[in-house]
Amino acid sequence: MAATSSLKLRVEGMDCGACAVKIENALKRLPGVSDINVSYGQERLALSLDEDRTSPLTIKEKIRALGFTPVEAPENVSSTSGARPIRSREAWWRGRKGRLVLFSGAMFALAFTVAQLELRWGQWAYSAAALVSIVPFARRAYTGAISGTPFSIEMLMSVAALGALVIGAAEESAVVIFLFAVGELLETIAAGRARAGIESLIDIVPRIALRERDAAVEKVAVEELALGDVVVLRPGDRVPSDGSIIEGTSEIDESPVTGESMPVARQAGDKVYAGSINTNGELRVKISHVATDNTIARIIHMVEEAQATKAPMARLIDRFSAWYTPAAMLIALLVIVVPPLAFGADWITWIYRGLATLLIACPCALVISTPAAIASGLAAGARQGLLIKGGAALEMLGRIKTVAFDKTGTLTIGRPQVTDVVPIVGGEADVLARAAAVERNTSHPMGIAIVEAAKARSLVLPATFGGGMATPGKAVTTRLKDGFASVGSPRYAAEQAALDESVTQRIQALEQEGKTVVVLLAAKRVEGLIALRDEPRPDAAAAIARLHSAGIATVMLTGDNRRTADAIATKLGLEARAELLPDEKLTEIAALKAKGPIAMIGDGINDAPALAAASVGVAMGSGTDVALETADAALLQNRVMGVADLIALSKATLGNIWQNIGLALGLKVIFLGTTVFGVTSLWMAILADTGATVLVTANALRLLRQGRSGAGKRA
Repeated sequence: MAATSSLKLRVEGMDCGACAVKIENALKRLPGVSDINVSYGQERLALSLDEDRTSPLTIKEKIRALGFTPVEAPENVSSTSGARPIRSREAWWRGRKGRLVLFSGAMFALAFTVAQLELRWGQWAYSAAALVSIVPFARRAYTGAISGTPFSIEMLMSVAALGALVIGAAEESAVVIFLFAVGELLETIAAGRARAGIESLIDIVPRIALRERDAAVEKVAVEELALGDVVVLRPGDRVPSDGSIIEGTSEIDESPVTGESMPVARQAGDKVYAGSINTNGELRVKISHVATDNTIARIIHMVEEAQATKAPMARLIDRFSAWYTPAAMLIALLVIVVPPLAFGADWITWIYRGLATLLIACPCALVISTPAAIASGLAAGARQGLLIKGGAALEMLGRIKTVAFDKTGTLTIGRPQVTDVVPIVGGEADVLARAAAVERNTSHPMGIAIVEAAKARSLVLPATFGGGMATPGKAVTTRLKDGFASVGSPRYAAEQAALDESVTQRIQALEQEGKTVVVLLAAKRVEGLIALRDEPRPDAAAAIARLHSAGIATVMLTGDNRRTADAIATKLGLEARAELLPDEKLTEIAALKAKGPIAMIGDGINDAPALAAASVGVAMGSGTDVALETADAALLQNRVMGVADLIALSKATLGNIWQNIGLALGLKVIFLGTTVFGVTSLWMAILADTGATVLVTANALRLLRQGRSGAGKRA
């Protein structure tokens, strides 16, 4: 017997956990196959194989028969490596599911045209369209049935469509097949965008690093960096991998990793993270983690793991399909055979009644009940600027018990703003104008905020003589008409001039409010203080109050410093947990999730693992591409109130779904009784089934008004 070998494949077309289960059930029935590991999030399949008993070709054929596309996976390519291949996105109409949509749509359109031209041929045209269109789905249903998944969604849909044909509802059958194909395609598109979001994380880390070796600096690929290598970071460079500064002083923009709203001063001995940006001074950094184990690589790994382990919400129709279809068939069969065999009743009469029963049991209305409500809910959300990536997320939002918010760019605007101007010499306008003149040509976020504040007040800035001189991490100095002036940190000011106790106390008071203070100096004299802070969004407090009124707990999870986080949290009225790295955010999410479903709201790359791990991840529309792609929903209008709107919309949709199920099953129960007693004719049964579908659809369309009321109301 040949030794067991490992087989790795990329499997395209997996959209949810049910797809992975279907493949696993099929493969574990094959001889010589073991250690099966299927991840729909990564589109990966790994297994151990005895090729003397089952060949790799057989594995691929089985996967194709289930409706998926197996592709050879390159060996030894780590999903967290910078060398990871990024698969180009294929146009939707080129994929297998896209072609099925076009084909089934074309068949229905052809049948519709024939029916309009010659009414007598309409039924035959729709029947032919349905029979031809259902072949690929019926084949998948059959393959699943003989491979361990007998009551799949394909089986339910196939039974519904064929049942409609048997009773003469050929047009409805063709429509159901087409809509099912469209739904599958939309799921595939959403899943593909989520995977592309993970791949785009790689772009945060540069491809090339400047490595210092033997007193020379050379360009090398990031993957070539080894532990202990020294790299040079120029102003504007991104950190190629985690390490420690061994020489130099600068300010590092760590917002892509930690969420820190302000660039942080770093010097020799401090750590820096891969993907962070060196804003000014030149640094020499000793590498402490290789490319496959740096911060960004670990974030990628956490996102993939979170998506692989997150239990997907089972579609409501799947829960019914486990028993509904066989039970309905059994009841129809009993209606046909029991009365004639047990009581000598007329066979023709009871065959007729059995066919009517089978028609009433046709799950067309039940099949459309959930997707119709979901589609209307998604459309209503879109009208409000609420992007929801699928029905599972829409349903789960209504069950949320806790909402966790990132701070920077989510609860806050995402950039510092001038909050206080404290004049020591002259007035507020003088201090702000002189500080803006010093910062006129800066690219530092705080300097930009000072200049913008001066422009907002229409202040005339003093003339400058020469460019500004930056002291990294300390101050910017510029020559004005009356001499040199500097805008710097309180520490820098204390080094240049003696600070009065009143000035020191005012600085401390402002810092206790979570604000960053800069000092305007001229001729070694303090002229004024300017305080800045990333302020809350205008609707944040009202949104949190609305969530609390709905009985939903709120918490802030941020990488920012505790003092700033507490100040913002107190102002908004929620709990704060600060100074969290991405893995620590993930731990917090897991602890909260154990108590009930949780939604995570974020906008940065550092939020991606938490967004993926939460029951539902929601991204702000202004967030990074990674956050938007990883999240299950997005607030395109950047309004915190959108979170409350999402939850209200979800609850309305859930209520609509249960109403639809009640309509569909209630009518079937009523007409089942009348059919058994001979009251319902075959034509009445057709009307009952069609009527249930019409009622369910009309009820679902009511959700479209949710954009103008209900969830659309602004607190």
